[in-house]
Amino acid sequence: MSDDRTDDDLEALRRALAREAAPAPDPEARARAMALALENYDRFQGRASGLRQGKDRPAGAGFLNGVRRMSGSFFSRPLLAATGSVAALGLALVVVMPNARLAEPPQTAPDAPEADARLAAAPEAGGGAETAGAPVPAAPQAAEPRARSAAPQTFAADEAMPIAAPPAPDLALSKQAADAPVRALPQGDSEAFANAPDNPLRVTAEDPVSTFSIDVDTASYAILRSSLRAGQLPPREAVRIEEMINYFPYDYPAPENGTPPFRPTLSVTRTPWNPETRLVHVALQGRMPAIEDRPPLNLVFLIDTSGSMQDPAKLPLLKQSFGLMLGRLRPEDQVAIVTYAGSAGEVLAPTAANQRSTILSALDRLDAGGSTAGEEGLALAYRTASEMAGAGEVTRVVLATDGDFNLGISDPEELARLVAHERDTGVYLSVLGFGRGNLDDATMQALAQNGNGQAAYIDSLNEAQKVLVDQLSGALFPIADDVKVQVEWNPARVAEYRLIGYETRGLRREDFANDRVDAGEIGAGHSVTAIYEITPVDSPARLTDPLRYGAEPPEGAHGDELGFLRLRYKAPGESTSTLIDTPIPDMLTEASEDVRFSTAIAGFGELLRGSDKLGAWGWDEAIALADGARGADPFGYRVEAVQLMRLAESLSR
Repeated sequence: MSDDRTDDDLEALRRALAREAAPAPDPEARARAMALALENYDRFQGRASGLRQGKDRPAGAGFLNGVRRMSGSFFSRPLLAATGSVAALGLALVVVMPNARLAEPPQTAPDAPEADARLAAAPEAGGGAETAGAPVPAAPQAAEPRARSAAPQTFAADEAMPIAAPPAPDLALSKQAADAPVRALPQGDSEAFANAPDNPLRVTAEDPVSTFSIDVDTASYAILRSSLRAGQLPPREAVRIEEMINYFPYDYPAPENGTPPFRPTLSVTRTPWNPETRLVHVALQGRMPAIEDRPPLNLVFLIDTSGSMQDPAKLPLLKQSFGLMLGRLRPEDQVAIVTYAGSAGEVLAPTAANQRSTILSALDRLDAGGSTAGEEGLALAYRTASEMAGAGEVTRVVLATDGDFNLGISDPEELARLVAHERDTGVYLSVLGFGRGNLDDATMQALAQNGNGQAAYIDSLNEAQKVLVDQLSGALFPIADDVKVQVEWNPARVAEYRLIGYETRGLRREDFANDRVDAGEIGAGHSVTAIYEITPVDSPARLTDPLRYGAEPPEGAHGDELGFLRLRYKAPGESTSTLIDTPIPDMLTEASEDVRFSTAIAGFGELLRGSDKLGAWGWDEAIALADGARGADPFGYRVEAVQLMRLAESLSR
């Protein structure tokens, strides 16, 4: 029956066409078709972003570019114009659908959070660490040693770090960098960043002691990355060099059983930008306990659902990020959700972490709208956390926000005092920033630093994977609280010194032994790196002359020491600190791969801040140094950094 009906329909169409004369050519329709065709051509050839695949394309892109060149010869503008009559005739012959129009050009790829949201569907209850449609890499924990390259490159102690040629142009993009879309930063931003002027050069004879709190935050690196990917240099005040250095995992020696929870490692190398000075690396590596030995975890997700969180890079990405974390929690862990906008409320009562469908459903129901009652939300989150806390357990509030507090307390210092008061109850606070445009980094830093927590910025699911999955133990499980560093430099050996970064973490000399003064925490498996540039007393690079009436150091006093390192920390839950100390030997060491890479990142930060400390050392040297120290780099963090450095160099011109 269906075949007969089809034949009848075709025959009726033939008769209708035979009766109707071909429509007369329409000059206006032809002109409209030609204009639209040329417009589509121009839009295909130059997208709104204006970006082109350059010589830095990933390996294997040559074939695709060859296809593009071939298609370009077929679809050149003159040839398209010459064949416009055929297009117009084809349009005129469409008599069944007189309102038909040429197809619009395809839309550009969706932004990261929207695309990632579809790729990383919510995991089912009881599943593993993967998400439907987008398997999550089974990455090792942060403390596991990175694989070394087959033949690591080292340099003799009396050699300066070499200035190599810039990397070859076929350097492949990491998957993380390649997958990241280009997003323009919002216009009319009101962002605020926490920073301070560069640490000054200190004269050892006048000020021999340097004291600071450790910092394992990573927000600054992710923020500057989002700026560079948007085609803009980051604001100078957004660049915190210590957070750039500590963004990357390093293979420092781990502490042995029965020793303090972290181990210091010291190295002294020549400075790549000034062969007459030295760099002293102070590295700490935290212990990674066995996963089965970690205590139960109580998490309160404190989620900003105000109107400013509507952007796809904010609340939608936030939901997916927390969804990734759930696969790494254990059945004895608990999760609660508190939200705040015009007012605060509990969306999910404390729930066992293996009830993933219940938790994900609560996340999925969240919508953005209203003002930002941050103070009220914090108070409710802390009350919820205190009710969940049990003996021997770790309890933490994880605040996810763009930092735009505009109801109740909004001043960073007042919020810091509120959090500091709650810190004494033993509840930790971590802060995750989302989105750009009104990012209040200053408030986020004040909260994290006073809440014994980490501040991170999440700009993609890749970053959420790194912070909330791969480094979950380090982000959530503390092994040492109030960790302070103090270095006393020997004036007989060191004329001048400066600490690179840590401007917002400086402490007074008397704060070091005062257990009432707060400092940073080290999480399980965390590494911490600090770099000093020092000038030997006999170096021609010395910038200050000895004082005429200054006290001369006694001859031969600790002549084999550049200085003395002291560390203080508290075991979690304790109120009294423990002291670790060790001399810094006056001996050049080989520049390991980790030392060279962290030095390159320090130089990257100095260049972004417009520092005058580097002399003629510039982008080419920084890129070459980082590229030569990439190593195995299993997750592409280091190769991504090299790409960002090259992008920053181009933008700086």
